[in-house]
Amino acid sequence: MRIYPEKLSGQLKQALLPIYLVSSDEPLLAQEASDAIRSACRQADYSERQVFHVERGFDWNIIREANASLSLFAEKRLLELRINSGKPGDQGSTVLQEYLARPAEDTVLLINVPRLDASTLRTKWAKALMDSPLCGFVQLPSITIEQLPDWMNQRLAQQGLSADPEAIDLIVARTEGNLLAAVQEIEKLKLLSNSNHIDLATIQSSIADSARYDVFGLVDAALDGDTERSLRILAGLRGEGVDIPIILWALARDIRQLTTAAQQLNQGTSMDRALARVWPATRKPLFSKAIKRLSGQQWQQLLKDAQLIDEQSKGQAVGDAWIGTASLLLKMSGSRLPIFQHQ
Repeated sequence: MRIYPEKLSGQLKQALLPIYLVSSDEPLLAQEASDAIRSACRQADYSERQVFHVERGFDWNIIREANASLSLFAEKRLLELRINSGKPGDQGSTVLQEYLARPAEDTVLLINVPRLDASTLRTKWAKALMDSPLCGFVQLPSITIEQLPDWMNQRLAQQGLSADPEAIDLIVARTEGNLLAAVQEIEKLKLLSNSNHIDLATIQSSIADSARYDVFGLVDAALDGDTERSLRILAGLRGEGVDIPIILWALARDIRQLTTAAQQLNQGTSMDRALARVWPATRKPLFSKAIKRLSGQQWQQLLKDAQLIDEQSKGQAVGDAWIGTASLLLKMSGSRLPIFQHQ
């Protein structure tokens, strides 16, 4: 059953469905939709929560067992299934259809996947979930850079604020299309502005205040191999109250691009071609320097490290996200300090 994003809140107030499928490439939108479902579950006394991450080699029998077993304390349960690839495979497809045929009692299953493309939407498991009245399918839109100004104006209006077009354009340029960063900027501006209207001068003042410890400067220092500077900037960002997700977004974005470029180089692609999509072009020397420092496999591992740090920052995994981020920077910069060693 299709649930449009703007209708999700109303549906949750009516009744909780046995299954929700949230599909999005926008981390902020996926998080907000999932948080709304989690909140509705808490209000309905779904006090037990289990989270499953589907990666290569995942044993789908775990889901069968969770479906067949009762809650340890006979409480209502929220099961979260995160399929980062968006493709459960043959076994996963079978298990999901089995679950749909007989959902567990007093249980809500929340499935998170990236935005499903046309071919995936035609698969048996996806069609079964989307067509079933037992499953709420929430497909969240991707916000393009061209749509971002309108999206930000809507967000500001929800906060009782408005802004000059020039101010909006500067925020868009500053956040480079990252919705989470844009929302953080809006929250910051609420505190800085003396009125309900934000002008260009307020934005410029905000940028000047944060120029000393810049997230993008942090990433560039790590790519350049400057371990000391990257850790110093990280400490400054933490002291200024910058949240881990903002830092992690910038790091993961470049690590992901370096992972792809390293794979292309291994396949015989030239350096210029592998780094063709690096923007702005002035950062290409940094990427070239970094890609020679670590192997494609190592960059891939750093991407997994970033995912773990993200989970730590949300309280979904054991460990200190700030220590994890420092370790990630050390690895990116090629440090041989003891903290670099994998534990």
